Amino acid sequence: MKEKKTNAARILDSMHIGYKLHTYEVDPDNLAAEHVAELLGEPIERVYKTIVLRGNKTGPIVCVVAGCNEVDLKKAAKVSSNKSVEPLPLKDLLPTTGYIRGGCTALGMKKKFPTFVSEEIVGYDTIFVSAGIRGMQIELTPADYLRATEAVTADIIADK
Repeated sequence: MKEKKTNAARILDSMHIGYKLHTYEVDPDNLAAEHVAELLGEPIERVYKTIVLRGNKTGPIVCVVAGCNEVDLKKAAKVSSNKSVEPLPLKDLLPTTGYIRGGCTALGMKKKFPTFVSEEIVGYDTIFVSAGIRGMQIELTPADYLRATEAVTADIIADK
């Protein structure tokens, strides 16, 4: 049976970017990146999560960090030329991005938003990001992900 292609996968196809799709069983009560990494059998450092924030000047911005990290709101505000940023309310996620919690990806959002990826991403051969639906991840190289999303790398990780 052929896997269903998501909009994110079609975008990569149109850009001639190679990738692999990985499916997993969704637990609606546990959408955490740690759980997804466990189901995929991959280290959490390579499974990236997409966080949408709202800047006081720019409106929505997208931050992408490894599942084991959190976004530092002050750092995200600074790199995005905002005075402050806050998480986009969950009720606004689908209307703003076209994606739901647990299936949000910077690939193919309704609009192009400024996208910032934590800088350690370049240290991996491949990374995993949501394919745009719950239960499917895309594995691709960091360089291809950055090119496809037009993202820039930045220091956006909260200190542990």
